[in-house]
Amino acid sequence: MPRRQSKSTDDAQPADGPIQFLSPEGVLGPDSRLELPPAIDLRALYRDMALVRRLDSEAIALQRQGELGLWPSLRGQEAAQVGAAYALAEQDMAFPTYREHGVAWCRGLDPVSLLGLFRGSTLGGWNPYERRFGLYTLVIGAQTLHAVGYAMGLVRDDVIGSGDGTRDTAVLVFLGDGALSEGETNEAFLWAAAQNLPVVFFCQNNQWAISAPYSVQSRVPVAQRAAGFGFPGVSVDGNDVLACLAATREALTRARSGGGPTLIEAVTYRINAHTTADDATRYRPSAETDEWTAKDPLERLRLHLTASGEADEEYFADIERREQELAEHLRAGCRALPTPDHASSFENTHTDMPVELRRQLAEHSEYLASGFLAAGQEIGAVR
Repeated sequence: MPRRQSKSTDDAQPADGPIQFLSPEGVLGPDSRLELPPAIDLRALYRDMALVRRLDSEAIALQRQGELGLWPSLRGQEAAQVGAAYALAEQDMAFPTYREHGVAWCRGLDPVSLLGLFRGSTLGGWNPYERRFGLYTLVIGAQTLHAVGYAMGLVRDDVIGSGDGTRDTAVLVFLGDGALSEGETNEAFLWAAAQNLPVVFFCQNNQWAISAPYSVQSRVPVAQRAAGFGFPGVSVDGNDVLACLAATREALTRARSGGGPTLIEAVTYRINAHTTADDATRYRPSAETDEWTAKDPLERLRLHLTASGEADEEYFADIERREQELAEHLRAGCRALPTPDHASSFENTHTDMPVELRRQLAEHSEYLASGFLAAGQEIGAVR
């Protein structure tokens, strides 16, 4: 049977398009479908998006230098993540995938702890309860069920619907468009709807589930899928930090008050490859990437700040200084992390190591002790 030809991204969107306040040209305007919250600190939003982008680019450089085994880039998705994170209350709980570096930053995590996971130095690197930010989840879609289970606990703890803004709590869970094809995600939607749980599903539709475009995964837009489960779905411009913040704030407020779940689709694009192990040029047209690069989330906010007079050259120079300080912190912090022991992945997989795994560890240790890798390089030359 011939494979169905991919449709363009525009074909998968509602006729009136995603909600947008800030255009790619930096023009700020209203959208009748959603109210923009007052007193938003645009300078702070730009600062955090810029620092998150530098975090990402520095981590890629560290991976290329052999300091990290892998890195999943978020470039292009800074507005979606920072906007959503700004909508969280202190007591809310966030559940990430493996790409939510911007949310981690906004929740106050030291980004070096993120590097530890991709260096292999840690199995997580932080206590989820300290910053109300769960551990990264590498199993696609699994975090949606974790989030729903946590939301069930909130209902049983009676911390929703009281009207107390410092007590009522909601859950924000992140997923990509590829996770919508997983059974766990659809089970999570079903449970969230049936029990009217205080959970917001934030889908960053970055158009590609590794090499599969969204058009071959679903016949309807992401946000429309929520209606089949019986709760609201909303589509926003994922490169507009204001639209992401406003939609997430409204959904979380409703969830905390007992109004149940919401699915938010942030229509965005991952500019870089899926991870540093991927070659996106093999499946993704360069013209598409160029088109989305012109919709850059940082540039549109920079244009607005400059045109409105809210930021000057001194402000942007200060941002650059902060970026450099962050880069130096990341480099020093990463190289101070312990080099993973070759036996750790064997020893920490099971409580009691099976005989077969023990045999494999012995074989692997013997191989390393011989002093050479498959490529003929000496062990000491490889970190």
